[in-house]
Amino acid sequence: MQSRFPAVECFALSLPLIAFDPALAVLPIRVVTPDGLAARLDALGAAASAFARAAGFEAKAGQCLVLPDANGAIAGALFGLGRRGEAARTPFLPGKAASLLPAGTWAFEGPLEDETLAALAFALESYRFTRYKTAVDRAVRLMVGESVDLAAVTRTAEAVFLARDLVNTPANDLGPAELAATIRAVFEPAGGVVVETVGEDLLAANFPLVHAVGQGSDRPPRLIDATWGDARHPKVTLVGKGVVFDSGGLDIKPDSAMLLMKKDMGGAANALALASMIIGAGLPVRLRLIVPAVENAISGRAFRPGDVFPSRKGLTVEIGNTDAEGRLVLADALALADEETPVLLIDLATLTGAARVALGPDLPPFYTHDDALAAEIADAAKTAFDPLWRMPLWPVYRPMIDSKIADIANAGSGGFAGSITAALFLADFVEHTSAWVHLDIYAWAPAARPGRPEGGEAQAIRALFTVIAARWPKA
Repeated sequence: MQSRFPAVECFALSLPLIAFDPALAVLPIRVVTPDGLAARLDALGAAASAFARAAGFEAKAGQCLVLPDANGAIAGALFGLGRRGEAARTPFLPGKAASLLPAGTWAFEGPLEDETLAALAFALESYRFTRYKTAVDRAVRLMVGESVDLAAVTRTAEAVFLARDLVNTPANDLGPAELAATIRAVFEPAGGVVVETVGEDLLAANFPLVHAVGQGSDRPPRLIDATWGDARHPKVTLVGKGVVFDSGGLDIKPDSAMLLMKKDMGGAANALALASMIIGAGLPVRLRLIVPAVENAISGRAFRPGDVFPSRKGLTVEIGNTDAEGRLVLADALALADEETPVLLIDLATLTGAARVALGPDLPPFYTHDDALAAEIADAAKTAFDPLWRMPLWPVYRPMIDSKIADIANAGSGGFAGSITAALFLADFVEHTSAWVHLDIYAWAPAARPGRPEGGEAQAIRALFTVIAARWPKA
């Protein structure tokens, strides 16, 4: 099963899922809980049961045991779901089998609560970033049952792979131009249109903040504006922070904080991945993706603390910290998006360390004034097992980003409520659109868990797709 994005160099492996075929021989993955272990072992026969007991198989969560047949060939496998409640806490647990099983074509057998989720987990667990290594395809395949919407699972897994590949790619191979090329590879084959505004043209086109942040790099900054779909359909606009590398600018980051800054375009990666899901599903919306793509570099041209710049919105911005650059490029992008008042405006950004301090790496906060939209997102996050948590656009904190010499400052005073004040900064650039939501994502898995290898990660896109597809389902 090949990727839908052949022009994107990052993709190296095909997805491991195949459609149900009763004529194809498969090896069973017999899922079992500790409570059902005795009955399951008895059903296997005396030899297999004795082997499992001798091997110490106890059906612990994620425990896997390959079973031999009488001739020593592989007969199947046992996979433990753990005690009641453990699988619920780790919904992608069945996917761990993809990393533990030997080559072959397999199929789950047993009490899975959600076969579709298990298939998605298996696909997501199989991901490997192989651009700089020799790829070793272990040929572990999963046959999915007829009840599984294979097209939908494939679409979702490909989108997650796209986001992961982009985030994992180092900045020397993924600059603003390469990010733009990847957006073209998604939009243009589907009939979309992509327009780029590059370098000094940003000033003429009234994107002064995008230009200011990117002017210190030898790689020209750009504003990428992509559209797809029928212009008569509801306008859904995605904005993604595309800082391909963030040195912190002249307020330079320490080396420990700079090490992962290739992932600072994670908002753009996830916005593009979500766009690919919408396009792939053919949802009846006029989709727009806006990505300000820049490198926050240090040079004699770099912007400085204390500088004041105009914005597309007309507000002047004082630079309190050059490491708070993401909100600057998003401000111009959001102002552009807001000019046509879409029915839904979503921005995704790896914006603040404060969000990680508050909620950790796995639970991104989201902000919106729209209570109905917030409820939809919260429900979808639970349904899709894509965790999100609403945080307040607390107006009492707005004075923290006041400036004495400009309309607004890009860095809050006092060091408190960093994620909230960043969201309040962005809110000043969204005037007409009522259904706006900002997501402060991490886009990185610091440790491997089932269905989520360590490295670049897709966050929020499955929940957001659920909301969009529910509002505007395909006929």
